[in-house]
Amino acid sequence: MKQGNFLSGHSILNLNSTLAKQKVKTLKNGSFYVLIFVFLLSPTVVNAIDITKQIHRPLHNSAEVPLREEADRLVRLGRQQYASGYAEKTIKSGLQALEIYHSIRDIKAQGETYDLLASAYIQLGNIQEAEDVLRRRIGIARDNKDFQNQIFALNNLGTVLLQKGETKAAGQVINDALVIARNLRNIEGQGLSLSNLSLVTARLGDYNQAIKLAETALIFRRQTGDVIGEVNTLNNLGEAYLMVGDYQNTIGNYGAAMRLAKINFDRPNQLRAIDGLVTAHAAVGRYERALELLEQRLTIAKFLNSPTEEFKYFISSGELYEKIGNYGKARNFYQQALSLAQKLDDIKQEAKLLYRINELPRR
Repeated sequence: MKQGNFLSGHSILNLNSTLAKQKVKTLKNGSFYVLIFVFLLSPTVVNAIDITKQIHRPLHNSAEVPLREEADRLVRLGRQQYASGYAEKTIKSGLQALEIYHSIRDIKAQGETYDLLASAYIQLGNIQEAEDVLRRRIGIARDNKDFQNQIFALNNLGTVLLQKGETKAAGQVINDALVIARNLRNIEGQGLSLSNLSLVTARLGDYNQAIKLAETALIFRRQTGDVIGEVNTLNNLGEAYLMVGDYQNTIGNYGAAMRLAKINFDRPNQLRAIDGLVTAHAAVGRYERALELLEQRLTIAKFLNSPTEEFKYFISSGELYEKIGNYGKARNFYQQALSLAQKLDDIKQEAKLLYRINELPRR
């Protein structure tokens, strides 16, 4: 089963590519992609669900509908719900399907359903639940000697662990995936694993090695024509170059990522690339270009109807004007961010912004 990447922001998770491609297709008609890992834009936490208890409950489906047909219908429905951004409904449909597949002992279908559930939990920010279903997914793949799905499930688990801050553990499971991919000579799996390892290596502070891994990953990803995967890797590469202060290569890679993401309606990766470009251009004194990019960020945030992304726009704009020395405009943007933080009931950001506004020079 092919998979793309699912972490958004500055981390990249890996989603089932069937879902990812469906999402891209939906976006072209007016909706999404994402990882992640959009990871993502304004996650909502739902109550934890005990999957073990759920799949062992007595069945309540109508006897008129064959069980497998009903379970397959629920999975299709769950994928549609996920593509439309209804992660909570996806989980409900997925758990009902899982219950049926368990009763009829369809192991393969259980594994595919765990993939769907993991994507939905990640979208909601339920990282622990995502980890649980991914470990179950890996167990099924190992029991069936399904090496293809082991590659992608291990990558998914690794990126979830990375999001939890368990960087070394993430590196270990992703490296396991890379070993399998190399043994199978699986080009897609190698590209995905190398790209994720580049992100892990960067988090560990070895930026030069992260650059080498990402550049190698690009070769594999371009061989398979995985454009969304290529965008993720370009963003990883841009981030690594940014950390070593190579602004020319930072701008080159983030710029390529931004263009490809825009063409493919991959908004989360487009936003990530824009943020990297703003930082790089500001670092070399290209403030006008940085401001132009921030306006593009605002346009995307409004299109997505995402208060979280609008909040990031206000913060980044305030920081840029503060760097320039225009404290009046900086204060104005911070105050707009403060108003939005209050609407979002984000007490921590509210406190930080109040402090920041008070510390600005009055001139």
